[in-house]
Amino acid sequence: MEIIGPVIVAGITTGALYALATLGLSLVWGSLGMLNMAHGTLLTLGGYAAFTAASQLGLPVPLAVLAAAAVGGAIGALIFMLVAYPLSRRSPETFETTIMIATFGVALTLENTVLRLYGGQPLGQPLSVGGSINLGGFVLPWQNLVIIVSAIALMGATALFLTRTRAGRAIRATAQNPDAAKLTGVPVARVYLQVLILSGMLAGVCGVLVSSITQLSPSLGADPMLKAFIMCVVAGLGNLPGAIITSFGLAIVEALVQFLAGARWGFPALLAIVILVLIRRPGGLFGRVEVRRL
Repeated sequence: MEIIGPVIVAGITTGALYALATLGLSLVWGSLGMLNMAHGTLLTLGGYAAFTAASQLGLPVPLAVLAAAAVGGAIGALIFMLVAYPLSRRSPETFETTIMIATFGVALTLENTVLRLYGGQPLGQPLSVGGSINLGGFVLPWQNLVIIVSAIALMGATALFLTRTRAGRAIRATAQNPDAAKLTGVPVARVYLQVLILSGMLAGVCGVLVSSITQLSPSLGADPMLKAFIMCVVAGLGNLPGAIITSFGLAIVEALVQFLAGARWGFPALLAIVILVLIRRPGGLFGRVEVRRL
């Protein structure tokens, strides 16, 4: 237990971060049908926003985290108003392709902006908790516990928002059938704006949590973005509960593989799982199968 315990804790911590990153990405895909290639950059901006608020402005931790969420949400809103909405109106037939290319350009622009403002030198995130607790023979760092609890709380709050509020029900209705939702009076464009704001806020806070156990750099969000995409594919694009379950499961598998075979084998193991899943279930583990009559 003394050996395997820390591995499981590391897997759960990583899974919480993967799940939070995946939640925003999957939410946008399921609602708008777009792959937001700038999602990882929103994590980066959130981390730097919290760093600036805490270390340069002297704001307390809660306000610094709120600043990260606000920056992520604001950039998400701008992506919708300046990129996604115009493209969806101009070329709806090719929207999925053009929005992927456009948001990739946005990601490069934002990453280079961060590089110019803060430089390429890694920075330490001041929003971290020191110390640890002893649980049954293995040590659990307080920072890991903060990450796990924070991620679960945010995912729970998002679930309550989507199921218990009018705006959340409008998002779910639009994701299921945007045309029918529009006929019933749902303002679809406003719903899409709300989705990108929510996704950006989640990404911003996720960036704070990721940078609290790593370091701030302009490419901070690249790895979480890649892993979030893998989780979405394995779970089934747009399936929120499946994406969260998959994130925790694959993160624990990755941690065990890294422990048993070495750190370099963690990512290849994830890719192997993706290939096997796509061969057996092209729609993902939790994807719905569509039956069409010929």
